Amino acid sequence: MAWREIQQKGIHIGLLKALFSTTVGGRIQLTSCSIKNIPDFAVSSASQATSGGLTCTSHNVIRWCRCFHASPELLARRRNEEAFGLKAPKKQKRVKKENRTQPPVEAPYIPPKPKRSTKSMPDKTIEIFEGMTLSELAKRTGEAISTLQDILINVGEKVDSEFDPISIDVAELVALEVGVHVRRLHSNEGAALQPRPPVVTVMGHVDHGKTSLLDALRQTSVAAKEAGGITQHLGAFVVGMPSGASITFLDTPGHAAFSAMRARGAAVTDIVVLVVAADDGVMPQTLEAMLHAKAANVPIVVAINKCDKPDADPERVRIQLGSEGLLLEDMGGDVQVVEVSAIGKIGLDKLEEALLLQAEMMDLKARVDGPAQAYVVEARLDRGRGPLATAIVKAGTLACGQHVVVGAEWGRIRAIRDVLGKLAEKAGPAMPVEIEGLRGLPMAGDDIVVVGSEERARMLSAGRKKKLEKDRLRKINEERIETEETSEEVPESVEMPIIVKADVQGTVQAVTDALKSLNSPQVLVNIVHVGVGPISHSDVDLAHACGAYIVGFNVRSPPSSVTLAANRANLKICLHRVIYHLLEDIGNMIVEKAPGTMEIQVAGEAQVLNIFEIKGRSKSKEEDVKIAGCRITDGRFTKSSTMRLLRSGEVLYEGLCLSLKREKQDVETVGKGNECGLVIQNCDDFRVGDVIQCLEPVNRKPKFVSSESGSVRIEC
Repeated sequence: MAWREIQQKGIHIGLLKALFSTTVGGRIQLTSCSIKNIPDFAVSSASQATSGGLTCTSHNVIRWCRCFHASPELLARRRNEEAFGLKAPKKQKRVKKENRTQPPVEAPYIPPKPKRSTKSMPDKTIEIFEGMTLSELAKRTGEAISTLQDILINVGEKVDSEFDPISIDVAELVALEVGVHVRRLHSNEGAALQPRPPVVTVMGHVDHGKTSLLDALRQTSVAAKEAGGITQHLGAFVVGMPSGASITFLDTPGHAAFSAMRARGAAVTDIVVLVVAADDGVMPQTLEAMLHAKAANVPIVVAINKCDKPDADPERVRIQLGSEGLLLEDMGGDVQVVEVSAIGKIGLDKLEEALLLQAEMMDLKARVDGPAQAYVVEARLDRGRGPLATAIVKAGTLACGQHVVVGAEWGRIRAIRDVLGKLAEKAGPAMPVEIEGLRGLPMAGDDIVVVGSEERARMLSAGRKKKLEKDRLRKINEERIETEETSEEVPESVEMPIIVKADVQGTVQAVTDALKSLNSPQVLVNIVHVGVGPISHSDVDLAHACGAYIVGFNVRSPPSSVTLAANRANLKICLHRVIYHLLEDIGNMIVEKAPGTMEIQVAGEAQVLNIFEIKGRSKSKEEDVKIAGCRITDGRFTKSSTMRLLRSGEVLYEGLCLSLKREKQDVETVGKGNECGLVIQNCDDFRVGDVIQCLEPVNRKPKFVSSESGSVRIEC
């Protein structure tokens, strides 16, 4: 191509010379001079030469050449794109990353420390025993061994290896810190076992003669001293038989409110004597006692009492027990049946023989040496001696001066008394005793654990209290969440706070459970405080703060100063000695406090006999009025009520009564058998033979219902 032709096509000759120059310096100089002569062409700052030095490569020169060959429109578009930063991305070479599964050598892999869950496991119970290893405990709790080792360090114990044995007390401390319940397993390996007396629990329905039967066996009279003639405590005592053998008896209440006491009696016993009245037969608490005995896997001996009565029918009792699944000896089973009479002292020797035979078949033996294992059947608070616990020793020997942990309480045994109140130095297996020296009042049903030192007793007690508090807060939180979820569906309700004071711990639990059973959708029974002992000023202050009722069961009357303070604060104190009267009184108070539910009821009914029509004076001002002439066939009609019009059993209209007259006189009420005329608002479709009902709103209160078995409930 000739230079002239190139110039005609718009290509600068100096720029071509620069491109074909052989040296870099000449290329830069020629290009710079040529670009200055090109109109409307700007060179970017990156390609301009400066006094400090000029960098230019063949790549930049080629790019300039491409820009030079472009049209002015394309150059303007490129300048606009560069101004807004819209440059095409540079293509880079794709580098395939290595798939590394192993950590780098410079940073060695460190496994993360397992995080311990802070959520408590209240439903999980593990079994622990003396000498178990940390590894075995970790498997049962589901926690890592390192976590358990940290807990051991916190409690002041040191274990070199996970296979070293730990004591049963330390295992319980670790398990409580993890958040699980424990059940202690005691082994009798290597210990000398000796025969022990049987522990017999007398159970049955209320007023079937359980206490009277025990009175006849031990020649005393306890039933005469009981309030209302019914047992409301769990008593333990030893009865010496004429044959020389001794039997430990537990007398349980028969009322429906004392179900927990019967369950505790069945849990600690060897044999259950099921007392059934021959004139009454099998009752609800009789069936409940059978269920408790079967749940505890305890043999049953049936004593059919009151056989000397004229209307006694022992055969009917046998048939009823057999129909409930109890296999009696008369029917080919293994359950012994004895006919007795507590009042006439008939058949007591046969009952003794049956009990001793059953105990001999069971071959009851227990360990005598070593620390004791005992069970609390009752607890009470004495003014002079402090907290007292009635317990039955299951194995070992309980001695004065030992440090014990009873439930969440601890103490050092100061004195041991037998059932007659005499001091004893120690107590052996199957012996009911009363111990004093505890720092707090335990719960009925707690186990007594003997520990080696006061420090260990304090630590176990603190761990158990911490676990109980966690479970209590968790339960409150769950109830709150459940209440929030169902709050939209729950009708209007009020709260009835109650403070319960009783003579012994077991009675406190029974009364509390019985009062909670009176909960209804309208009234919520809230037990704000329970305690053992008489009503004090602190109870009155607490009741005044929360507006609670004070219930005292089997406690002496409060001092005059306490009564005066309660009257001044307008507080009600209910004192009772019989569970029937207590539940009836509280039930009536709940009925009075309940807001009730509004219901519509038919107050009266009338039949339309004739229809009267009154024409308006002016069509523009007044409308025609239709009056239904009726006769009241049932109930009564009131002017302020709502009327319902029915035809052939179907509701046609409901509206307010505008006018009610009898013999041309305005009246408020019309009784049954009278005739009247009435006008219903916006209703004029009357026919002869229609039925009109008078509707009234009624506030329906709940009812307190008490059954023959002693159970009570609130029906809304």
